[in-house]
Amino acid sequence: MQTALMQHLILAALPTAVKVIFIVLTAIIIALVILYFFGRRMQKKQAATADTIENMKQTMSMLIIDKKKMKIKDSGLPAAAIEGTPKYLRWTKVPIVKAKVGPKVMILSAEPSVYEILPVKKECKVEISGLYITGIKSVRGGTVPKPEKRKGFRAWINRFNKKLHGGKEEGQPTTRAAKRAAEQEAARNKKAKKN
Repeated sequence: MQTALMQHLILAALPTAVKVIFIVLTAIIIALVILYFFGRRMQKKQAATADTIENMKQTMSMLIIDKKKMKIKDSGLPAAAIEGTPKYLRWTKVPIVKAKVGPKVMILSAEPSVYEILPVKKECKVEISGLYITGIKSVRGGTVPKPEKRKGFRAWINRFNKKLHGGKEEGQPTTRAAKRAAEQEAARNKKAKKN
């Protein structure tokens, strides 16, 4: 009973602005904790989905008739595929590809990075998992087109990060000590080959 009275006295002594700031900070902390756990759960789901897609992947040859970005409910995908998507994603536009696979014309969904480089009115060999195009292997009568350079803020951030890290690929040393250790290891290997 005394602790409740002490808490009440402490809160009564604080100015109104401090109380408001305290309540707002508490709400922000609670929201961040909820988002953290929700994000971890979604990350696990995404990893499981990526494994399933990887296991079911197969290479097929198809003629790309048309490609558009449209809402999933207007796309022409099977009802089972539309019902399987979460409700919050049904209003977003997704990359849809109309392709002739053998004698059949099919409506497929594509990964955004693949959708950008898929050539229209050409025959392609693509990696497909169910109704989802995950990669492009080759294009008949030419090479796989390179993706266009992106413009905008996100592209600027990516270029800045590459410049910051010196354009190094993963696995390459970035610190001076790591570079020195790599050079010493290369010198030892060279010496061992001479002997």
